Amino acid sequence: MICGVIFDLKHKQERLKQLDIKASQPDFWQDNVTAQKTLKERSTLQNEINKWNELEHQGDELRQLVEVAEEEQAASMLPELEAELDKLEQELRQLQLRTLLAGEHDINNAIVAIHPGAGGTESQDWADMLLRMYLKWAEKQGYQTQIVDSLPGEEAGLKSVTFTVSGEYAYGYLKAEFGVHRLVRISPFDANKRRHTSFASVFVCPEVDDSIDLDIDPKELRVDTFRSSGAGGQHVNVTDSAIRITHLPTGIVAQCQNERSQHRNKDTAMKILRARVYEYRRKERQGIREELEAEKKGIAWGNQIRSYVFQPYQLVKDHRTSMEVGNAGAVMDGEINSFIEAYLRKQLT
Repeated sequence: MICGVIFDLKHKQERLKQLDIKASQPDFWQDNVTAQKTLKERSTLQNEINKWNELEHQGDELRQLVEVAEEEQAASMLPELEAELDKLEQELRQLQLRTLLAGEHDINNAIVAIHPGAGGTESQDWADMLLRMYLKWAEKQGYQTQIVDSLPGEEAGLKSVTFTVSGEYAYGYLKAEFGVHRLVRISPFDANKRRHTSFASVFVCPEVDDSIDLDIDPKELRVDTFRSSGAGGQHVNVTDSAIRITHLPTGIVAQCQNERSQHRNKDTAMKILRARVYEYRRKERQGIREELEAEKKGIAWGNQIRSYVFQPYQLVKDHRTSMEVGNAGAVMDGEINSFIEAYLRKQLT
């Protein structure tokens, strides 16, 4: 584990030197967009190097305390030392996991959309449960989230929801969640308490800025306005402030009804559309056909990447990696890092 982190650290230190040289050039600020991008990358690298140095310092201190405890035969110090060692190992494991995030946009914020499959209230409730799971996960990782579009179900749950997750490597981690998720449980909406199977799809793409090379012809866009239907108080539904933008060549749709201002909703919808079109074209260029096809497949049996079984037993299993967790409640409370880590490691094999 340590060897991989050290190798990655040396690579980052070399990259930081290159960026420092680049930033010291007289013409550095002639291209403001490139300069800002360089400084952002430099800041990220410096933070990660600082984190390693901090962990190394903590490791040295812990080693000294262990030596003191052994010399003085202070058994009372063992529980505290074991707790500190466990914490250090977890942080090192997280640092090692970062070494698996080498994709071009892994460091970016993420845009996530959840859509229920067929099944009405059952699947819509499942989509709402998945939303809660991801919001819980993001909170535990220290990420910021914002729901930009949400369409509630008629009885319960959600017909669709789109939200952003902001923080370093949010996309790198959440790309592991792309696909169809299957739930098996005793339905709370079935008076006969029968077991039901529900499906929902999760789409994830990186948030991109204006520095990316992406040409979208305004003539290829259809912009529709409509009245917001989500929560937001009595003023939300007064005007047609919600915006839906359709990219006609790909059929990609982005919409936002989070803000009262039509202008701000349009800006947000356009940001999401740009990200999704960019991701679509990137996958096309790289020939990642399975994910392009996954967007067109039905949200139903046979297409799932992960199954969540609540009855007659508890088990969450990822079908891509065979990772299994028996505590379904913990998973639904956002404990999904084991699945993410297994997925990232599998991509290297």
